[in-house]
Parts: sequence; C-alpha cells; structure tokens
Amino acid sequence: MSATGSATEGLSVWRTPGMPQLGLLSVVGFAGYAALLAVAPLWAVRGGATEAGAGLVNGVLLGATVVAQLAVPRALAAWGTGRVLVAGLLFLGLPAPAYLLSDELAWVLGLSALRGIGFGILTVTGSAAAAHLVDPARRGAAIGAYGLAVAVPNLLLLPASVPLAESLGFAAVFWLAALPVVGIPAAWGLGRVLRDLGHDRPSPPAAGLAAVSDRRALLAVVPPTLVLFAVTMAGGSLLTFAPLLAGPTTAMALLLGMGVTAALARWLVGHVADRHGARQFLAPLLVVAGAAMGGCAWAVATGSAVVLVLAATVLGVSYGALQNLTLVTAFAAAGPTRIPAASAVWNIGFDAGTAAGAVAAGALAAAWSFPVALAVMAAVQLVAVLGALSGPRRD
Repeated sequence: MSATGSATEGLSVWRTPGMPQLGLLSVVGFAGYAALLAVAPLWAVRGGATEAGAGLVNGVLLGATVVAQLAVPRALAAWGTGRVLVAGLLFLGLPAPAYLLSDELAWVLGLSALRGIGFGILTVTGSAAAAHLVDPARRGAAIGAYGLAVAVPNLLLLPASVPLAESLGFAAVFWLAALPVVGIPAAWGLGRVLRDLGHDRPSPPAAGLAAVSDRRALLAVVPPTLVLFAVTMAGGSLLTFAPLLAGPTTAMALLLGMGVTAALARWLVGHVADRHGARQFLAPLLVVAGAAMGGCAWAVATGSAVVLVLAATVLGVSYGALQNLTLVTAFAAAGPTRIPAASAVWNIGFDAGTAAGAVAAGALAAAWSFPVALAVMAAVQLVAVLGALSGPRRD
C-alpha cells in the first residue's frame, strides 16, 4: 500500500459520523495539555520553586493522569462518553487561567493535579471512541486519524509555548491552555453518535468494575503495552534531554524531525495495519528504534549533530507507528467488549514509559554519560522484541 493510498484512507475516515467531533475535541484538548507542559514548571520557578519543585509540577500531572486513567472504564460504563468527556475537558481547561492567581508551588501543584485528571479522562476516552466509531476492519485508519489530531497541537505548542510566554506573557499561554472547554459541544455530539451505534449505553457500576478487573482483558494487552512502554522510554529520554544533548539549534531540529515523522507515521500506518495486520510490524519497528537509539548514542559520543538529528528523525517513524499498531493490537486482543479497559492499560503504558525513560536516562547519564544512557535505551528496544513476538494473534 502506497503512502498516497494510506493518506487517502486516513482523510476519508474523517467523514465517518462522530470522527469530526472526536478530532475537534482532541485538538483543543491536547492543545491545553501541550501549552503548559513546559510553561507551568517555569511559572513555579518564578514563584521561587527549586529545580526539584519545578520537576514535581509535571510529576504530579502525570501521577494524577494515571490514577484517572484507571477509573475511566468504570466511569464510562456508569455515565456514558458524553458526560465523562465533558468532565475531562472541564478538569483540563478550567484550572489553566487559575494559575494567574498565584505562582506558589502548592497552588501550582494542586492545579496540575486537577489538569492531570482531565488529561487522563481525555486520553482513555478518545482512543476508545476512535475504535468504537468504525468497523474493526477500519480501526487502524481511525486510530491513525485520531493520532494525527493529537499530534498536531503537541507538534506546534510544545516548542512554541515558552517563546510565547516570554514574548506575550504567561497570561496569554494560560488562557490558551483553557481551549479544552471549547470542545464541550463536540463531546456531547460524540456521545450521541456512540449511543446511536450502541456503544455508549450506561450500565450499572458493577458492570464497569467487572470490565476493569477482567484479568483476561488485562493480560491480553500486556504484550503490546510492553512494546509501547519500550518505545516510549526511548522517546521520553530524547524529548526530555534534547537540550542537554546538543546546542539549541540542533535540539530544535531534533525535536522537529522526530515530531514530524512520528505524526506522519502514526497517521499513515493505520491503513497498512487494516490491510495487512498490525502485529507483524511490531518487532521490525522495534529493531529500527534500537538502531536509531544506537545512532543517537554514537552521535552524542562523537559530537555529530547531523547524525543525531537524522537518528532521532528515524526514531520518530517507529515511535509514531508503534503508537498506532500497539493500540490496534491491544484492542484486537482484548475484544470488542473490553475496549475501554484496553485503552486505559495502553494509555498508562504510554505515560509510564515516557516517565520511566526520562528518569532512567537521567540516572544513567548522571552515573556514567548520555551516550551510555542512550545505548541502554537502544538495548531496551531489542529486549522488547520478545514482547512483540508473544501474545495472541488476533489482529
């Protein structure tokens, strides 16, 4: 399948009822998340927080995200997609302007926790909705389109947020981060579409609890989630330490190259997965990721900026494609009735892998060096091939 054919299918899936609403709320929701990822810690530093305190800002955000993700399947079963999504968008967007009330660390951490709850709701519900809106045969294309909607605000606002805060002031960025509330009408519309399709009929709380605690569902999605965990460790290490691996210009080129290829790969690989299956591509893409991280380690050790940018750009292909393919594989393994639970496990794997990559790479770099840290990340990709080769073959 050519890239043109994949792109055509990726665009046509937006005509599916519910997909435009999902795309809109995802763009504004992730814009609210991305706008403050770098700015909120800076706001805490302005209030007198140390580097450790600034690090807690996104740590609290991530912790609240994971806790919320664990609860989303039960909430969806009890209250339905529309209500849950509205709550998530409010939790994510409304606290953002409230940062202006104080730059004290305790206040910043409290608001970050609220926003983390909203982000956790948005991530699990969005990916589950993408799977429910289409037939299983088109699920890869739908997840790819959803992934593009998620990637665009990250690609634009992650590098732009700090310059915006410096040029226009923190207030402008905080109000920009309130964008998620604009997606509330789309959330209600998406909920109505899912109800019409029979995927969003609230059930008693016990049914939701049973879905979350179903051990078969959780075990089925472990292999693809381990693959995701490995590649997001690699991605998290580069995204976190890019400014320390090279000069500002090289770091910006690294992040841009990796971001563009990740977004395109996550989008375009969906139709390929629908036609040929997702699981068979997991191991080869992990090998590519391992080679790319090895290239990054060599480039940092030798001071080659060109090789570092090229290697990170290649990593972006695996990083983006595996996000789509592991989610398709997880949904296929869990079965149609356990999609919310599979979505929760997958999203937790993504966030935990990103955090683990940042922490592990930092510790390894402090003990030895960044080339050693990146080489270990390369080895992790190769070990994860075992996870890619295990598990049920249901995709």
